Amino acid sequence: MAASALVRPPALLRSLYPGAIWRMPKSSKTIYLTFDDGPVPGVTDEVIRFLDQYQIKATFFCVGDNVRKHPDLYRLLLKSGHAVGNHTFHHVDGWQTSGFSYLREVAMCAEIVPSKLFRPPYGRMRRSQFKALKREYKVVMWDVLSRDFDTSIGQEECLQNTIHHTRAGSVIVFHDSLKAKERLMYALPRYIEQMLSEGFRFEVLG
Repeated sequence: MAASALVRPPALLRSLYPGAIWRMPKSSKTIYLTFDDGPVPGVTDEVIRFLDQYQIKATFFCVGDNVRKHPDLYRLLLKSGHAVGNHTFHHVDGWQTSGFSYLREVAMCAEIVPSKLFRPPYGRMRRSQFKALKREYKVVMWDVLSRDFDTSIGQEECLQNTIHHTRAGSVIVFHDSLKAKERLMYALPRYIEQMLSEGFRFEVLG
């Protein structure tokens, strides 16, 4: 039960952000791969390689400062046909940041990541921040959190949690970060192969 609660967003969290996207329509066996925190050399490029291998497109929520540091990698994401979203400029926690500063972080990221998709780092926003952002952005949360960032779990647990909780319309979160790399690189190709074998297809958010 505890692991399930960490993989699926709890009802209390969903209730804080009415109108956010948690799951897409479930009328077809479609799922939506998303990646947070990149672009990061040695991770994002490997993810792109995996996705190209399976001819899958995904949505990458980019940290503005990482785009500034690694513009070639960001351009590779776009050239490869993936969608991008805003993940603030410095990966800030909305609960620990004033409304003005948080919206400034989003605006700074928007200068180099032009997108109408936004995901809050850590899944944390104040209600006032959310209401302001909802006027300009599609605020995207998640249906399944892979927990690839969690160093207390193993590679196989990361994989099995993600497979077990996936359903039609699921928005899946992985992280193209150094912290997540070990679990990500193990779980991602195996997850894709399992979902394809079950008849799912992958699409980008828009």
